[in-house]
Amino acid sequence: MFLKLGLAKPNTLIASVHPADKLSLQSFQSLGVETVIKNAPVVQQSDVVFVSVKPQVVPSVLSEIQPLSSGKLFLSVAMGITLSTIESSLSPQARVIRVMPNLPAVVCSGCSVFVRGSKATDADADITQKLLQSVGTCEPVDESQLDVVTALSGSGPAYVFVMIEALADGAVHMGMPRDLAYRLASQTVLGAGHMVRDSGMHPGQLKDGVTSPAGSTAAALRQLELSGFRAAVSGAVEQATLRCRQISGKTK
Repeated sequence: MFLKLGLAKPNTLIASVHPADKLSLQSFQSLGVETVIKNAPVVQQSDVVFVSVKPQVVPSVLSEIQPLSSGKLFLSVAMGITLSTIESSLSPQARVIRVMPNLPAVVCSGCSVFVRGSKATDADADITQKLLQSVGTCEPVDESQLDVVTALSGSGPAYVFVMIEALADGAVHMGMPRDLAYRLASQTVLGAGHMVRDSGMHPGQLKDGVTSPAGSTAAALRQLELSGFRAAVSGAVEQATLRCRQISGKTK
């Protein structure tokens, strides 16, 4: 996306790809980005390095690049790997920022947060924010919030996808063609999200504005309440947060 948006050119990027990951290799090469199978060249040739490997691989990767990390900015998207763990595994002169984006960033509607490490500068934060805001929204948070962020905005698209599917299923059950049902359901969710974000009104106020006394919306909302809709959604965030904390504990 950074290439499409003009924030970088192919000849300014380099990516380390595992030889078995042929899909990523072909994707980078189709964009004209240099690809290698070693991590060292990436760090040697870059000022900003994205650490985007599986959490269990992070320790070995950081150990490998530690001698080359001085003066570099590292943006880590590895879930559960704390700033202190990353910083202690790199040069004392390395700067680190933890980043948590989400899937809709691929359509420039991402919801990202970042946490500055102890050595990260204001300029580093500006670079991070510029990159992430180019593909959606971006906010600084405290590291203690990252597990909840992961459960809410990181996992959240999956919850919304299920809701869109369920909305469409209901409409299909009542006779609507499925392709139309998906289009209307997805646009309805998109529009409702924009209203909550941009209107400044509480979601409850917006809900009340749609709900006429004894109307169809009131009947539908009653069914949702009887089915435990609110508890199910908030419980999903709670369970995802607890799982993130469990994983974070194992990766420290």
